[in-house]
Amino acid sequence: MSSLLVNVVVDAEDPGRLAHFWAQALSWRTGYVDDHEVDLEPPAGEPGLPLVFVPVHDPRTAPNRIHLDLDSSSPADQRETVEFLLDLGAREADVGQGDAPWVVLVDPEGNEFCVLDPRPEYDGTGRIAAVVVAARDPRALADFWAPVSGWSPVVAAPDVASLRRDGSGPFLEFVRSDAPRTVKNRLHLDVRARTGGPGRDRVVTDALVAGARPADVGQGDGVTWTVLSDPEGNEFCVLSGTV
Repeated sequence: MSSLLVNVVVDAEDPGRLAHFWAQALSWRTGYVDDHEVDLEPPAGEPGLPLVFVPVHDPRTAPNRIHLDLDSSSPADQRETVEFLLDLGAREADVGQGDAPWVVLVDPEGNEFCVLDPRPEYDGTGRIAAVVVAARDPRALADFWAPVSGWSPVVAAPDVASLRRDGSGPFLEFVRSDAPRTVKNRLHLDVRARTGGPGRDRVVTDALVAGARPADVGQGDGVTWTVLSDPEGNEFCVLSGTV
């Protein structure tokens, strides 16, 4: 499929405030800003997917099925990172992780994220080690997303499947979860057609053939993007233009 994953979009009651938290948390820079979005980008030389914060006033009513994992370089770095994030306004969270070596926090709007213990496989990811998607069938969902995202399979195990772009930057990970999906995701992925390819309409058509479905999230008429959902119901957008 002639498309590439380009953004992670975060619904926010206050996009400016939430983007400010994440800019400090990641040491990322603010990019495009208007009344409808605030973009964050990694600094020059650091790999990573831009984060786009958009205003959505529906209340958060369920745990997110997509979350971010942050890296750490050592146990001391993990502890210092957690302390720094708590000082910024994050809070500790219990999602049933038990005695896991990672630390679960929530940002000021309640979005879960993890500060990972140091792991060699995440060397070179940048500050965001992974974008993690809860999945009933991780392998099948990764098989759908590999051509849609333009990223390559790295791990294909029964409980975890992951993709990565050109062997560097963050992972896109699908982790087994039997929890039902009950509400629209507050984080979603954006893809865009590749330059020189057949264009957005073909990307949409190919995604539908692969198992996507049209989705209505209240976008109305006249928007420049197409909203779909993947085979497990996770919304994503095919943007206009090319990359």
